[in-house]
Amino acid sequence: MDLESLKVKLQDKVGKETIVLAAKCEVIYSGRAESFLAEGDRIIMIKQDKTLLIHQPKSSLPINYMKEETEYNFETNQGELIIKAHNKKYKEDLEINVKKAYFLKSLKLDDDQKLIIKGTERDMAEMIMKNPKIISDDFKPLSREEHTKYGFIDVFGYDSKGNLIVIETKRYVGDPKAVSQLRRYVERIKYAKGVGKVKGILACPRVTPNAKKMLNDFGFEFKKVNPPRYFENEKKKQKKLLDF
Repeated sequence: MDLESLKVKLQDKVGKETIVLAAKCEVIYSGRAESFLAEGDRIIMIKQDKTLLIHQPKSSLPINYMKEETEYNFETNQGELIIKAHNKKYKEDLEINVKKAYFLKSLKLDDDQKLIIKGTERDMAEMIMKNPKIISDDFKPLSREEHTKYGFIDVFGYDSKGNLIVIETKRYVGDPKAVSQLRRYVERIKYAKGVGKVKGILACPRVTPNAKKMLNDFGFEFKKVNPPRYFENEKKKQKKLLDF
């Protein structure tokens, strides 16, 4: 691809369309630190808000990036296309020296949707508040996100014998760090409420062997609880073509 023609196309499309350029290039960055990326094949993406992403052939993360409202200058010099990006707000500069361009694609994209996140640890706590029998038949929840000096307790309550209960939820796996966190909350509640016994429960799909041993050592419990799966339920409700 002729680099002079490429320069003209980039000047015309930047800030108007999402641009995807595959090219052999080197990258020089200055801002949060300084970096140099030697010549290699990359995907260069300039979004409609002027965000810049540079991807190598591997990894999901960009090797370099510039945030929105970046300004661009394009010039050719000695057989190279030089893309200069400057972000005044974040005091960052990035220069891409394009040696060879493989393809260029630009398109006006339309997407104003917001990402909906469900099944978080907060959702797990809410699920337990609404369905306390998930923990035990006699569990009575008092509050969610009870504040302590060390953070927020996911679920706080008591049982039929009047024992205070602290529940820490984890979406995936309970590890020793989670048990230590639960212990801090239990000890803080003992001190704050002036009681000698507070039950600790780690609610999550599974625990590591070390976490299980720590729970036993501290006299805590593990309760197998899976996070709510809202979207999977919605998919099950949707009829397929063969259902009609």
